[in-house]
Amino acid sequence: MEEKSKKKILKPTDPVEETMSERFTKMVIHQFGGQFSGEVRVTDFQRHLVQGYFISIDRTLKKAEKDRTRKNQNNKDHKYDNKLEYTWSNVNLPDLAMDVIQTAKMGLDMMQDNHLYAIPYKNNKTNKYDLELMKGYNGIQYIAEKYAVEKPIAVTVDLVFSTDDFSPLKKNKDNLVENYDFKVNKPFDRGELIGGFGYIEYVDSKKNKLIVMTIKDILKRKPEYASARFWGGTETKWKNGTPTLKKIEGWYEEMCLKTVKREVYSAKNIPRDPEKIDGAYQHMRLKETKQAEALARAEIELKANGEVIDTSFTDSKPAKEIPVAETVKPETPAKPEQEKEKAPAVEKKPDPKPEENKKEKEEIEFAPEVPDKPGSSDQPGF
Repeated sequence: MEEKSKKKILKPTDPVEETMSERFTKMVIHQFGGQFSGEVRVTDFQRHLVQGYFISIDRTLKKAEKDRTRKNQNNKDHKYDNKLEYTWSNVNLPDLAMDVIQTAKMGLDMMQDNHLYAIPYKNNKTNKYDLELMKGYNGIQYIAEKYAVEKPIAVTVDLVFSTDDFSPLKKNKDNLVENYDFKVNKPFDRGELIGGFGYIEYVDSKKNKLIVMTIKDILKRKPEYASARFWGGTETKWKNGTPTLKKIEGWYEEMCLKTVKREVYSAKNIPRDPEKIDGAYQHMRLKETKQAEALARAEIELKANGEVIDTSFTDSKPAKEIPVAETVKPETPAKPEQEKEKAPAVEKKPDPKPEENKKEKEEIEFAPEVPDKPGSSDQPGF
């Protein structure tokens, strides 16, 4: 008994057991290498980033699984249950490996605040979860500066309210440097939000650029099915089969500021250097196009089911505030038979009831599950 209880002493020649993040990194390199001929070269820094991706994605999956279990238990009609567990075995690993390697090559760090998020989508065609790696606004800033023709020395982004004094000073024959005057008169009661601006500064001040956005410009970029949880407004809540409207304050100002930041750091205002554009950057641009298409389909499907989401919100608030696509809406009470008979014949319109929006018809189910706390470690099968 005493011999069995003794701990094994490792010798220098004994193999050291790999951590889960190291196994994940090997799997990613193997999967990526399987899609392309030739050796996959990964620097020590990129390897470190990939290991960080594993930690963050693992937390995301655990958080998503807890939410899936809770929702299934709360569903009155279990035909709307999501039966696909959020585990590594149910993740589309080949596509994830491609995204992880290319994103690591750009230097985006998932362990840094608002750099990068992993968001799972349920793909009912493959019965797997596609994991999209989406940039936060710090990630957007990082990419803009890394690939810029000329890196700015400073970028200022702010909102303007009705009690503020803001005056743009555009370049002209008497003013060779574009600039602005900005004064906050009532910092604790600034009034109504009326717009925002960004100011990009360079070593050569004559290149400085001022971007001004009215509130109309900002709201024009608001998602069509923006969630009241973030943009404010009213949200439909169901109780005992009856819909009720609930007013939500949301994060209106934060969402507007994020919109201005995205515009300021866009390639339109900070041009990219063609000589710096690499395969990783091109891959990211292609993925962004596919993400936009996937988000649009998810928004439409969720809108039909009565759940409204803001798919653009992935960067400026903690994970616990990121919305999750609900899988169940109570059935709207049916009209009495007599009432049905008296009803005049009209053109049939799509019925938003859950029964007719069946999950089997979905191609992609939006499920933005981003964790805010680490979970207990399971054993991914790498």
